[in-house]
Amino acid sequence: QVQLAESGGGLVQPGGSLRLSCEASGFTLDDYAIGWFRQAPGKEREFVAAISRKDGKTYYADSVKGRFTISRDDAKKTAYLQMNSLKPEDTAVYYCAADTSAVVSRRGEGYAYWGQGTQVTVSS
Repeated sequence: QVQLAESGGGLVQPGGSLRLSCEASGFTLDDYAIGWFRQAPGKEREFVAAISRKDGKTYYADSVKGRFTISRDDAKKTAYLQMNSLKPEDTAVYYCAADTSAVVSRRGEGYAYWGQGTQVTVSS
């Protein structure tokens, strides 16, 4: 059974950092592209970052480029989202997602498997 579990969310002050983790179980992570999405209250889910399978090519939303870094450790079956210089507008529930597609998608519909989400709150 394919499962994803996010962790690492919490409350942080503006300018601070958090590292989110996405642990996979029930499948071999290196066969999957990984995406991170977020959804703030009253807003639609939006793409944050993605990393391809095999070659590890990365993709970012313009709003997080230069501040967030996506990475993966296939041996640990875990993907990460390092978030630096956090802003109040980064506040949202963050979800990781996985799909076997060789083409990385910026759309949620491009991912078959999802975690339960972890809350990130950026506030002073």
